Amino acid sequence: MTKKTIRIIIAAVLAVLLVVVLRLSLKPPVEEQGGPRIVMGTFARVIAVAADSKTAENCIKAAFEQLATVENLMSAYKEDSELTRINNQAHLAPVKVSAPTFEVLQRSVEFSRLTDGAFDVTIGPLVDLWRAAHEANSPPNDWQLRQARDKVGYDKLILDADNLSVKFTVEGMRLDLGGIAKGWAIDRAIKTMQEKGARGGMVDVGGDIRCFGLPPKGKKHWLIGLQDPHEAKDALTVGKPLLVLKLSDAAVATSGGYRRFALIEGKKYSHIIDRKTGTAADSLSSASIITDSATKADALATAVTVLGPQKGLQLIEKIPKTEAILISPPPKYKLTNTTGANTYITQTHR
Repeated sequence: MTKKTIRIIIAAVLAVLLVVVLRLSLKPPVEEQGGPRIVMGTFARVIAVAADSKTAENCIKAAFEQLATVENLMSAYKEDSELTRINNQAHLAPVKVSAPTFEVLQRSVEFSRLTDGAFDVTIGPLVDLWRAAHEANSPPNDWQLRQARDKVGYDKLILDADNLSVKFTVEGMRLDLGGIAKGWAIDRAIKTMQEKGARGGMVDVGGDIRCFGLPPKGKKHWLIGLQDPHEAKDALTVGKPLLVLKLSDAAVATSGGYRRFALIEGKKYSHIIDRKTGTAADSLSSASIITDSATKADALATAVTVLGPQKGLQLIEKIPKTEAILISPPPKYKLTNTTGANTYITQTHR
C-alpha cells in the first residue's frame, strides 16, 4: 500500500468522523424533568437539558442524591443527622463533623458578620420557643424571650477548622439551618449536574431556585414566577405569580411569613425571627434575592426579611451581582426593588 493510498484512507476516515460529529452537534438537546419529591420538608424538582435522555436522567438522579445527602446531614428532624448531634452534644465538648456541614457553618458565620446578625443559624432557641407558643396558643412572655435570646448569637459558636469541630459556649444553644441549607444543597446539586454532562438545568427546592446553561426548548431564558403573597393564603395555595423573572446562570430565593407562620390567639407570626427582639420579623411580606449562588440568595433573603425594607435594600445595593425584590405587608403589598432588579423582570401581573 503506497503512502498516497494511506493518505487517501486517512482523509476519508476523518471526513466520516467529521460528518458524525456535525450530526451529533446539530442534534437538538433533550429536556427531562424529575419530581416533585419531598426533600428537606418541602417539594423539590429538577430539570436537566442534555445531549440525550440517558445523560439528562443521570443528572436528575445525581441532583436528587445530593439533596438527600445534605438533608441527612443537616436536618433538625432526623435523630441521626450531624445537626442533631451538634445540638445535643456541642455544649459539652467539640463535635466533629463532615466537611460539608463544616463548610455550611463557616458560610453561615460569614453571612452573620455581613448582615450584623440579621442572619444567624444559632436562632434555634427562639425558633423552639415560638413553636411551643404555637402549640400552646399563647405568645411567650418577656422572661421567656430574654432567656432564649441569651442562648442566641453566632459569637457563641466556635468552629475549629483544623479539627472540623463545632462547640457551643452556652448550654441550651441550638442551630437552625433552615435559612441556608436548602440553598447550599441546590448549589451542590447544580455542580453535580454540570459534572455529569448537563448542558443546562434547574433545581427548585421549596421555591429556592438556581438555573444554568441552556433553558428549555424555545426559551431564551429560564422563566421563574415570583409568588404573589396576596394570592398565597397558606402553604398549599399557589395562585398567579406577581411577576416573572428571566434568569440565566443565576439563583433566586424568597423569604417571608406569608406561607409559613404561627397562628397564636388568632394572630399570625412569621416563622422568621429577629434575634435582637426575639419576635417575628414582620416589616416585609416577602423578600426575594437574585444572585449568583443559591446559598447566598437563601441566607440574604432571610437577613433582608429581618432587616426590613430600608436597611435591607441598603445592604443588597452594596453586594456585587445581587438584587432584591421586596413586598410590603398587607393590605398594600407594595413592591420595591434594587435598581438592577428590573433587568430580570419580564412580566408583571398587577
